[in-house]
This record gives sequence, C-alpha cells and structure tokens, in this order.
Amino acid sequence: MANAATRTVKGKLVYTDLNSAPVVQGRRAFFAYRDLGVADASEGMLKVQVQQTKKGLGEPTGWHYHTCDGQFVYVLKGWVDLEFETGEKLRLDEGHSCYIPGGLIHNETGMSLDFEVLEVHLPADRMGTVPVDAPF
Repeated sequence: MANAATRTVKGKLVYTDLNSAPVVQGRRAFFAYRDLGVADASEGMLKVQVQQTKKGLGEPTGWHYHTCDGQFVYVLKGWVDLEFETGEKLRLDEGHSCYIPGGLIHNETGMSLDFEVLEVHLPADRMGTVPVDAPF
C-alpha cells in the first residue's frame, strides 16, 4: 500500500453522461463529436470523445496522417473500413479496437450509416490532420 504522504495525484476526477457531455466542433463535418471532459481533467495529457456519424462517409477521406503521438479507437456501433500505408486493410466492427501511431498514413474508405466510435488521442491539444498523396 502506498504511503499517503508520498502519493501524487495528477489531474482531477471527471464524470460525464449522455446529457452532460457537450457536442463540440471536430475535424470532420460528417461526425458529431461528444467531448468527455478528459482533456481538462488530465491536464492535457489525452483527449477522449465519442464520434457519431451524421450521414455515413459518402466517399473516402483521402490519405492523411495525424499530428498526434497516438490515436486509439474502439467501435461502439457499426463498422469502418481503413487502409494503411503498410498495405494493410482492416474492417473494424462493433467491439473492435485499433491503435494508430501518430504520423501513420491511412485512409477511411467506408463506414456504416450508424457508425459510432470512442476515440482517445494524445496529447489532447495535438490532433491535426495532414492530407498526403497516396503512398502507392
């Protein structure tokens, strides 16, 4: 058991529910983003949000990478098709997860109309999207 005199707590406890987590502006127009309040609570170490499609993908996002240290996604509902600069193609279905290292070039090529995903990225303030030419 840790000595209470030497224990350090970083950040603060945060709690949200469907009614208290605000919908915020995000990277893609076809998603609604619900912020779960973790960026502030973790002092910017990571951001956690639920993304829900408004109308499905329509067309591939195009090849791109993100300017973060890493992105973790867990599919809550529906599916998404991804392809990576490595040549690997994945379909993530409900209950599937994927960690995408920052800088890894990828493309979302398809998505169900009911797609919903929990996304975690770090750090909280660095999740830019940089479009690039197809890697092959």
